[in-house]
Formats: sequence, C-alpha cells, structure tokens
Amino acid sequence: MKAVGYFETGAIDRTDALVDLELERPKATGHDLLVQVQAVSVNPVDCKIRRNRPAVDGAAAILGWDAVGVVAERGDKVAGFQVGDRVWYAGAIDRQGTNAEYHLVDARIVGHAPKTASLAEAAALPLTTLTAWEMLFDRLRVEAPVPGAAPAVLIIGGAGGVGSIAIQLLRARTDLTVIATASRPETQDWVKELGAHHVLDHSKPLAAQIADLGLGAPGFVFSTTHTGSYVEQVAELIAPQGRFGFIDDPEDFNIIPFKPKAVSLHWEFMYTRSLFGTDDIAEQGKILNETAALMDAGKVKSTVTGAMGVINATNLKAAHAQIESGTAKGKLVLEGF
Repeated sequence: MKAVGYFETGAIDRTDALVDLELERPKATGHDLLVQVQAVSVNPVDCKIRRNRPAVDGAAAILGWDAVGVVAERGDKVAGFQVGDRVWYAGAIDRQGTNAEYHLVDARIVGHAPKTASLAEAAALPLTTLTAWEMLFDRLRVEAPVPGAAPAVLIIGGAGGVGSIAIQLLRARTDLTVIATASRPETQDWVKELGAHHVLDHSKPLAAQIADLGLGAPGFVFSTTHTGSYVEQVAELIAPQGRFGFIDDPEDFNIIPFKPKAVSLHWEFMYTRSLFGTDDIAEQGKILNETAALMDAGKVKSTVTGAMGVINATNLKAAHAQIESGTAKGKLVLEGF
C-alpha cells in the first residue's frame, strides 16, 4: 500500500522531511477496524511530531490522524460497524497515522461519517471537534454556569481549526455568548461567519475590549494558541470562580494570578482516552456520531479552507509548511492516492 512518512526528524524544507513509501497492508484484529483511507487533514500536531519524535528501529513513522474512509476489515471484538461503512476519526497518537492507503484504528474512537458531507468536508473535523468538545463540555463544563459570571465564552484564536469548530459547537448546543479573537480582516470575517457574537483583536489588550462589550466578566476562557502570551490578561478578565482551558504547550505559565479568583485550569489533550485506554474511551465515538448528526441537520459545517491535492509527500510537505507559517485558517485537506 502507498504511504507517506519520515525517517529523520527536522525542518519541513528538507528533501527527505516526508517521503513516499510502499508498505504492507495491515490486518484488523481485536477492537481494530482496517479503514481504506479516502481523505485526511493536517493538524499542528503532525508538524510538532515530525520535528521532534524520532522514527523507531529504522522503520518509517507515518503521520496523520484525521481521516475519513471505508471499513475494509473488522476485528473480532468490534461492534457497531460493518465492512463498507464510511467512518471518520482522529486516531491515536501512539500508533501509526492515517497518511496511508489502509489504516488500523480502535473502533471505539470511530464514528459513522456524516451523510451530507463530502470526503474533504468530513476529513477536516474529527481531531479539532474532539478537542473542542472535550474542552468545552468535559473540562470547562460550559453548561454549568459560573455564579455571577457573564454567560459567555472567550475563545482565543477563533479562526484556527479548533477555534472554528468550537464556535459552532457552542452555537449549536448552548445559548452562551461566543466571543472570539482574530487579528486580520479575513480571519475576523471567518469567525463571524461561523457564528461568533463578538470578535476581538488579540493583538490588542483583551481586558479592555471585554469591558467595552458591556457583558461583564466571562465565566469561561478557551485558549487555542500562544497561551503563554495571554495568561496575565486572562487572569484579569475572567470572572471569579471561572474556568480557563488551553490546548497548546506554553514554555512558561504563571499560575499565581489565578489564585485570588479561584479559577480552575484545564489542560486538554484529546489523545488521553486512547493513550491510556480509559474506561470511557468510547465517548469519542459518541462525540463523532453526535457531530455527524449536527452536520446532517445543518447546525455545524466543515471548517475546510484549503484542498492540497492527493495524499503524497509533495502535497503533505506543502500543507505542513503552510501550517507552520502561522497564516492558515480552518483546515487543510488532502484526498485520494
């Protein structure tokens, strides 16, 4: 089968940063599905791992987690899926990735793909949806009000992949006011289109902009990027007893300013359930099925903004480079081999 991987970590501008490969087709056993991959998207985690995690024992490391495809085989412990079903998922970080014609994935973290979405539209969403959903509804518990706080969520980095779907999930599943940040005209327009009630410029002081809205201090803040740069500002603007969540890896994080307000902090990692085989691992499949229903009902739309061509090393390198430039909005997708 065709696949794309790497043998050495490093910068994306290297000739061998990603290479085309021919590998054996794996077989499904146990809880696994073997999925014939039809489309994938690229996430910042792909770039981070390519730069930092060495390949093991001379074997190529295969990146890619988001995927939509068709079930080709099922293990003997699989329930709820049949050969031929179209599925979508975000995979597991400790297994080989989806940049391959055939991919093994635990069926419990897989959902049935939305019926109304194209392959590219579906491939754009699983990882960011699971990240946003777990942060909003499992960690921040946005459906449980913070006493005295404005019923509002501030999303720092609203135009990125996670921010783009977080805005939509909040609008589809809650009555909370959604405040998103974006600094360029095109990204500000994007988050408005997705449903943000208010848009702030994160290149300017946030607390003053929040005060100007006249809503009061928001009970929830979700930072998707550059969290270390906003810690002091979040501590200033968030309501007492508020809940603050982030997903990136800040080099420095001063927790002290949050103590006077008894703010709870939540560091979301979407791969925790699959990495540790938690008792609630199947929640991810349920989340994807609920999101598919929201898409089919027209309440959530894909965040795909760029089609990068077929799945090969050249096109994946271009997608990695665009993500690393920091200028991407929404999601980049590749389709077919």
